[in-house]
This record gives sequence, structure tokens and C-alpha cells, in this order.
Amino acid sequence: MNRLSIKQWAEEDRPREKLLLKGVSTLSDSELIAILIGSGNDRESAVELSKRILLKAENDLNRLGRMSVTDLVQNFRGIGEAKAVTVIASLELGRRRKAGESNDRKKITSSRDGYDHFFPLLSDLNHEETWAMLTDRSNKILSTMQVSRGGISGTVVDIRLILREALGHYASGIILAHNHPSGNCSPSPQDTHITKKLKEAAQWMDITLLDHIIVCGDSYYSFADEGII
Repeated sequence: MNRLSIKQWAEEDRPREKLLLKGVSTLSDSELIAILIGSGNDRESAVELSKRILLKAENDLNRLGRMSVTDLVQNFRGIGEAKAVTVIASLELGRRRKAGESNDRKKITSSRDGYDHFFPLLSDLNHEETWAMLTDRSNKILSTMQVSRGGISGTVVDIRLILREALGHYASGIILAHNHPSGNCSPSPQDTHITKKLKEAAQWMDITLLDHIIVCGDSYYSFADEGII
């Protein structure tokens, strides 16, 4: 059976032409990925290959965002390093755009607000990272910064760095956040220790540790909600 290439499709059905004719919102996820990879292989069109890539990620763009260049190259015929890098870079741009939308002096009123702010920064990672949000007296965001990057099972946090940045921004509050790639939200003894240590150190400078949030994909753990802070 002969397979039609994308060039043989009706013009309005080709991903690039469809985008130009009907707008980007009319394209499926697989069609958008097909535009990124440009071509398929000798057995599949770009769209067919993109559907298979999405199927591997359980049709979840967040799961796709956790794939590495090696994952894509080794598992999909027709995906070389350049195409894999293009897909991963595009997903990272989307993640950063979402993160940027949560900034702009937003006011933090609950642990859920904090989680929503850190989710796009931490949810797709296969390693641990720790970030800190600095707030003013009205709990409006002044700045968000990465304070450490570690391995699968942990990361080292420099409290002095966080407090130096807090003083430099004249911050009144700090919200610490890190992720658990394992998906287990329970805090480790190290998590509890660093929380208490940062809280005590910040108090000497009249700065309040408002919360420490552990991001675990679609769920989270809040030290403040649990009454630990």
C-alpha cells in the first residue's frame, strides 16, 4: 500500500498550510510537533511520527517535556539530534511563557498560589531544584530565583545566598520551593531541617519564611498548611 506524503495531502490539511489558512489554534498537538520536526521517516509522515511520539508520552505534553534528547533519538526513527533539540527547546519556551504569566507582581494569598507559581518551573524536571520567591509586605512577588540544582535524590541549599538576595530586594517574605521527581510529596528530614534553619536565620533580619512548598507534579506539600512553619 502506497502511503501519501504530507506534500500529497490537500493543502488545507498540511500542518504549515493549515496554520496559515485557519490559524494556529486549529492544529492538533501532533500537527504542531510535525511542524517542528519538518519530516518523518521512510515509513511515516511527520504527523504520523508525531502521533507516535505523543503516544509514548501518553498524550501528555508535560510527560513529553520530561523526555531528553537521548529519549527521542533512541526511540523514534527519523528523529535525529537536531529535531530532538528543536522539540525540547519549543517545550521549554512554552514552560517559560507559562512561568512568566504568573509573575508581574502577583499577590500570594495561599499555598495554592505559591504552587501555581512554581509549577511551571519545577513540574517537568527529572532532577531536584530549589527556588525561592521573595515578596514585599503585601505578599506581592518581588523576584523568583533558582538557589540550587541537584540530582535525582537531593540538592544543597545555601541559606546565605537566599538571605543576601532577600536583603538586596528589601523583601519581607520568602517562599521556598523544590520538587520531588519521585512524585512522593512527603518531606525528607533534610527538607524539614533546611526549613527550620532558614526560618530562624530569616527572623534575625526581620524577614518571614512564609512557606516551603514541595512540588510533585499535579500535587504539592505545604509546610505552612501542615503547621510546621
